[in-house]
Amino acid sequence: MSPYLSEIFKLSIPERILLVEAIWDSIAIEGDKKNSYALSDEQVRFLEEELKDYSNRPEEGSSWEEIKKRILSKK
Repeated sequence: MSPYLSEIFKLSIPERILLVEAIWDSIAIEGDKKNSYALSDEQVRFLEEELKDYSNRPEEGSSWEEIKKRILSKK
């Protein structure tokens, strides 16, 4: 374990929550500057096609509950 992590785990829960918020805010600010979380054109096209397929045949999809049940049954 990183020495930084061991020090972080010594903080109280409210202090760790504030730390997480500060880290998240810094990621959001940096991400906005670099736009590093934007999807590529290929990813956008893929998602649009998937959404179109689902819109045309919603009965062929699975609900979150069905998917979760399948995942949990494999453990």
